[in-house]
Amino acid sequence: MPIPAILAADVVKRYPKVTALDGVSLRIESGEFFGLLGPNGAGKTTLISIIAGLTRATSGRVQVMGHDVVADYRAARRALGVVPQELVFDPFFTVRETLRFQSGYFGLRDNDDWIDQVLANLGLTDKADTNMRALSGGMKRRVLVAQALVHRPPVIVLDEPTAGVDVELRQTLWRFVRQLNRQGHTIVLTTHYLEEAQELCDRIAMLRGGRLIALDATRELLRRFSGLRMSARISGGLPAALADSVVECAGDRVVLRLASVEQLEAALAAFRAAGTRIDDLEVGHADLEDVFLQLMAEDRAQVPA
Repeated sequence: MPIPAILAADVVKRYPKVTALDGVSLRIESGEFFGLLGPNGAGKTTLISIIAGLTRATSGRVQVMGHDVVADYRAARRALGVVPQELVFDPFFTVRETLRFQSGYFGLRDNDDWIDQVLANLGLTDKADTNMRALSGGMKRRVLVAQALVHRPPVIVLDEPTAGVDVELRQTLWRFVRQLNRQGHTIVLTTHYLEEAQELCDRIAMLRGGRLIALDATRELLRRFSGLRMSARISGGLPAALADSVVECAGDRVVLRLASVEQLEAALAAFRAAGTRIDDLEVGHADLEDVFLQLMAEDRAQVPA
């Protein structure tokens, strides 16, 4: 059996007042485009920190390309490139100097040809000799991506890489990341933009409260939760008969997940019977956001607060 890109076995991480990870196990195959999703505080960044060797698990084990992140940490870190959420940078160097120093951390000399390729693919060529502190936030994030790629790691972890960035960077980044994935690099993505995960990821894991609550191919998750998504702006109360179908309710806007057209017709009839006026209505097929909300709601219902 091929060596997995990342193997996590029963990983637990406890802090004095909270359990950040509670027995998480997953296997990410080499060459996958894998999504790691969950609400804030679900444990995603903690798991990434353990994979990257920045935090030690309380128990369990993690391997990167067959290398234990504790016992064989040098090889594990060399096999991994991580793009963090935070904009961390050294303000005293230019972009090119930053990438040369990063190359040096991995024992790489004469790496300028690859650095030039990375700069070009991330739209940074004209910023190569610019001091880091003079860059915009979006450009700094591009440099973080370049730093993660500078040693050509087989496994790349992107932790909210497009949070707060413009459309141009998002498109540029995904073109390059798709290219790297086609070349055989394993990509692990965390994002709150679920449409990105739906479009890009072959498989998806969902975390809540430090526990793994779903792990499946994206198409299988969508198939299992297939149906219709009805979004309506209403004047009046929500009919009690529809309470089980609600996946989101904010102000006068309600979102329902319905299994069929027949259920849609029944929902409209319930609104009429309750005297609730529909001021605006959108109906579409269920997407990954619906799957996510449904799974989170089901897990909340099963786990005591």
